[in-house]
Amino acid sequence: MILPLLTLSVSAFAAPPAQLDVFRGGADGYFAYRIPALLVSSKGTLLAFCEGRRDSRSDSGNIDVLLKRSTDGGRTWSSAITIADFGTDTVGNPAPVMDLSTGYIWLLLTRNPGVVTESDILTGNKRGTRTVWVTHSTDDGLTWARPEEITRAVKKPEWTWYATGPGNGIQLRSGRMVIACDHNRGDETRRYSHVIYSDDHGKTWKLGGSAGPMCNESTIAELPDGSLLLNMRSYHGRGRRYISISRDAGLTFSEPVPDEALIEPVCQASLLRAGKGKNTVLLFSNPASTKRENMTVRLSTDQGKTWSASKVIHPGPSAYSNLAELKNGEIGLLYERGEKSPYEAITFIRFPLKWLTRK
Repeated sequence: MILPLLTLSVSAFAAPPAQLDVFRGGADGYFAYRIPALLVSSKGTLLAFCEGRRDSRSDSGNIDVLLKRSTDGGRTWSSAITIADFGTDTVGNPAPVMDLSTGYIWLLLTRNPGVVTESDILTGNKRGTRTVWVTHSTDDGLTWARPEEITRAVKKPEWTWYATGPGNGIQLRSGRMVIACDHNRGDETRRYSHVIYSDDHGKTWKLGGSAGPMCNESTIAELPDGSLLLNMRSYHGRGRRYISISRDAGLTFSEPVPDEALIEPVCQASLLRAGKGKNTVLLFSNPASTKRENMTVRLSTDQGKTWSASKVIHPGPSAYSNLAELKNGEIGLLYERGEKSPYEAITFIRFPLKWLTRK
């Protein structure tokens, strides 16, 4: 059933985009909603994924993966669909990707016992570890297959913590689907970003290259020359995003270096290549501050060498985000925001690219 919860006027693009809450903490039996991921299907449907946290905002506990759909560009949204619920376990870090050749939507996830914390997993607590799962939809996100575990294929035995995404994956021109992930090798200092990929339309997933150390949650885009730009959350203490390049479709990555223009508070972010042909641009969203505040979208016309335009979306508390290009060429952003805390709601906005460069 489609609920007319959210409305959006095109005339709003003359002003800052309207802020429309898709998920709000305390509603529908969940204490909080976190970790947004946004995907536009081959049919143009908007899919807003997130973690539904039953009892608290904690990263551990009873956590499910939820989805709301919009078939009208974000003007209205469906009620929530539960994609993964493993009882009291923690399941989350949604990382969706669209296979344009088959129409299948793939969703990568991670799972661990709800009583186990990230610290427990890092130190090798025997109560449980982090496992990797995949599900898919063949009907534009209406229904989903039972999740299947793929841990052995994409996680090395010596790795402790592991996270898919969070945020959307990409499909390369070759057809390869790529998901940006991260892992730890035994302790807090040995954080790495990595990718996993599928060359057979999601039937199997393989482990690609890693970049680090001192990097984790990452986002990826394919550049016009076919190289992959990996943009990473950093623990180097410089308050900047770090980047790495792959020239072999994700099998290896260069030594990470800081992007001095991209200030960050140690938080997830989103990178998107948008447009067509020679008119493609890169977009980047994150809380552009040393604190989780000031959600900002930036634009680059030179494949990320410089960022020539930007707009503040929400100056207040904000955190995780995910960008996507809508069928009509506008840009959608799904992100965490609030007035006192970044985790009060998950909000959707849309805007034309010209809005970013408008003075």
